[in-house]
Amino acid sequence: MNKYILTIWALTFSVYAMGQNTQWRTGIRDTSYSSRGDYRNNLKNYPFIKLVPAQKFSNVKEKYNVVYADAGNRPLHLDVFLPKHKNKGITAAVLIVHGGGWRSGDRSQHIPLAQRLAAKGIAAFTVEYRLSTEAFYPAAVYDVKAAIRWVKANAKDLKVDTAKIALLGFSAGGQLAALVGVTPNIPKLEGDFGDRSYSSKVNAVIDIDGTLSFVHPEAWETQNATTVGASAWWIGYPRTERLDLWAEASPFEYADQNSAPFLFLNSSVERMHAGRDDFRKKMEKKGIYTEMVTFKDSPHSFCLYEPWFNPVLNNIVLFLGKAFKP
Repeated sequence: MNKYILTIWALTFSVYAMGQNTQWRTGIRDTSYSSRGDYRNNLKNYPFIKLVPAQKFSNVKEKYNVVYADAGNRPLHLDVFLPKHKNKGITAAVLIVHGGGWRSGDRSQHIPLAQRLAAKGIAAFTVEYRLSTEAFYPAAVYDVKAAIRWVKANAKDLKVDTAKIALLGFSAGGQLAALVGVTPNIPKLEGDFGDRSYSSKVNAVIDIDGTLSFVHPEAWETQNATTVGASAWWIGYPRTERLDLWAEASPFEYADQNSAPFLFLNSSVERMHAGRDDFRKKMEKKGIYTEMVTFKDSPHSFCLYEPWFNPVLNNIVLFLGKAFKP
């Protein structure tokens, strides 16, 4: 057991654990983060950027607003982007999890990426999950795992190879992708909806600027423990309470059991990369492949913009070729 968990458990027993702060769960959708708004905010420092638009491709079949699970009278949706096969072969697949501080944003932000992945022969799915205005951690984890199981349950119709499924996320979505990727089939993180006859295991993870830890010494939350922000609103407690949950939601804490190869695509915003280097060291000792690409002088949301979008796309495709090699 790693030293951070031991420290956290010791501290937890001295903390008075109150209930989750229901006033943070407003029930009102937060629209503060969007691609257009982010673009306007970044123009001052990056006047050369171009927001990558959605684009139809003749070799891609699209289907929107597909219900993948019902979370208690709450239908959850994803969008489907499939290569139009010229033969009866099956393809790798990527499920894409959007960012927005676990509280805002939506899956449409990554439609351009999904379309271009499908155009290159890789099935792609943009996934909705419950945000913190609606449900606290671990609801979003349950949702993403249910989406993975839906893809596996429908793999025959989708022409997806269930041994070649990758989970990709940006920012908060990157944290979710990493957490789901390192915790396959852990009962307390599985949820009780979706087709439970299929495993939530994925075969690769692509983490785009998503933190690996809320409790590692490098973590922003560790260094700003009294600040209440997006991660606290998602966990449901300030960082000074329920440290066991903060650790439980940290992908780094499951590194020793991980078997999925990881690709880290990173901006120049270092605070988003807590635990990454130590995680990679652990994977190196285990013989698990990891790769890291850093885009210098780039904003946190670099993956949405040219001049970085196409290199991001190409790095994803190259990584999947390595991760899914015969």
